[in-house]
Amino acid sequence: MTATTTAPVTTTPVRTTRQPSARLRAWATRAPLLPALIFMVAVTQLPFVATLVISFFDWNALYPKARHFTGVDNYRQVLSDADLRHSVWTTVLLTAAVVLASLVLGLVLALLLDRRFPGRGVVRTLLIAPFLVVPVAAALLWKHVLYNPEYGLFNGLLHYVGGPQPDWISNTPLLAVEASLVWQWTPFMMLILLAGLQSRDPEQLEAARVDGASDWQVFRHLTLPHLRRYLELGALLGSIYIVQNFDAVFTITSGGLGTANLPYTVYQSFYQAHENGLASAAGVLVVIGSIVIATFALRVVSSLFREEVSRA
Repeated sequence: MTATTTAPVTTTPVRTTRQPSARLRAWATRAPLLPALIFMVAVTQLPFVATLVISFFDWNALYPKARHFTGVDNYRQVLSDADLRHSVWTTVLLTAAVVLASLVLGLVLALLLDRRFPGRGVVRTLLIAPFLVVPVAAALLWKHVLYNPEYGLFNGLLHYVGGPQPDWISNTPLLAVEASLVWQWTPFMMLILLAGLQSRDPEQLEAARVDGASDWQVFRHLTLPHLRRYLELGALLGSIYIVQNFDAVFTITSGGLGTANLPYTVYQSFYQAHENGLASAAGVLVVIGSIVIATFALRVVSSLFREEVSRA
């Protein structure tokens, strides 16, 4: 008998490639965005932090060595000063009037543009044009081309029909500022509401018309509830920008005749009175108000995205 021997079997270890961790992959994905993030922090957040620090000091630019820490005294003065309180009230009135008027006119124009008619593209482009005009240029247009009592278009038309020749800015200063802002912001509201109208379910509208619903009933029970989120979004976004508006007030009335809003008051405190601390405190309050409005706007936007995802 012969003994058979078997050679031992040797196994070669398999080399496994180490996968990068999830945290490492996340940082690799975000790395290209870091320069933009650093730039945004340097441009926006660092100046705001500096403004916040200055707001706690009694700091007059004409006497820089006399500055000293005063705590929240600047904020007390902002909230207790009669002129500043009036500017806050003017800001609220200006924002509410412009947003509401822009929403109503934007809704009317959006309903018209939602219908098919010859030249709709040209009309849509012309209606969007006011929103593309530089704000200062738009304010100058209204001040000199439309409101001027001697050669303005409004008084020219009234002279043609034998009407009076009022000084629009002197007689109705706040309304003059509001009209220019409504003209500029109505196209923005129109675009938002037109997007909402075009996202309606056509089958639901067709079913309502087959059941005998009138145009008013379709608008009241289907279109308006569907546009609620878009109306909220337009109101919130418009409020964010109009609360911070400075161009129209500065250009048309120079803050006179009771039209000085909070941004213009900040400008007066900083550039004319040279009160850096007081102006910084007022500016911080404007930013806080804008952040509060922006928070609601972001919630509305996120809810719109959730609705669109659920429909898809």
